[in-house]
Amino acid sequence: MIFLKILCIIAVVIVLLYLLMIMPRIQDRPSRDPFLGVLYAHRGLHDNESDAPENSMAAFKKAVDAGYGIECDVQLTRDGVPVIFHDFTLARVARYEDGCAPADAVVNEDKSLGVKGKVIDYTYEELQSFHLMNSSERIPKFEDFLNLVGGKVPLIVELKIELKDLSVCPAVDKLLSNYKGVYCIESFNPLGVFWYRKNRPEVLRGQLSDAFHRDKPEEFKGILYFILTNLMLNFLGRPDFIAFNHKYKSCISLRICRRLFGALTAAWTIKSQQQLEANKDTFDMLIFDSFIPRN
Repeated sequence: MIFLKILCIIAVVIVLLYLLMIMPRIQDRPSRDPFLGVLYAHRGLHDNESDAPENSMAAFKKAVDAGYGIECDVQLTRDGVPVIFHDFTLARVARYEDGCAPADAVVNEDKSLGVKGKVIDYTYEELQSFHLMNSSERIPKFEDFLNLVGGKVPLIVELKIELKDLSVCPAVDKLLSNYKGVYCIESFNPLGVFWYRKNRPEVLRGQLSDAFHRDKPEEFKGILYFILTNLMLNFLGRPDFIAFNHKYKSCISLRICRRLFGALTAAWTIKSQQQLEANKDTFDMLIFDSFIPRN
């Protein structure tokens, strides 16, 4: 009987610890109202086969003109300039000018020649010698993007952070501090969310996550990805919202954060009207691409 009581106590303690680990911010939350009732164009209203590829100024202008919110990705160049680009590596999206590709250019799956290296390997000026996909668009400065949007639509700004290098956080925050529009930040890296908790608690912040091991079990191995999937580092950043891959909305930690703790939830990435309809009652914010939603 005593042994059973001890087991019960241990079980209760484990459950309480788990809840404390995944708990989002529950006090002094910033207003969430400006972010509701709008759909968010993933990397702008883009089409990578057009003259408005992902994370380009042309795609952002199209999103603003259509009245959609925008989700974008920010990282730093070698000389510390915040630019908008999703992948850490350039090859998938960045292209050399015709006839300028070196012999060791990266050959993509579609046989296109991508730019070798990472964003951080180049200065901003060096990056301007490459174009995005088959368009004439260049990798944009985050500052120019903010000037283009000018507060017309709400923004979800994803901070791209490798390991423990948080230098993008103060660089982005410096620009956003003077921005008059509505914005929130998010990151897959809990340390980036923690930076905003510590330095800018008035800003709405979000933890990005995914069921990492289910899509790419060969790439995402080990206990760390189990912890990240189940939001068990939320105690670091105490996020206001959870942005999760909509395919795995049954994740128990996500459901607890929303239903028990009242956190906002954002779905990425919705790619059809059918997916939008299936997720609109589960998530508070919907991030879409590859189609034009019907109102």
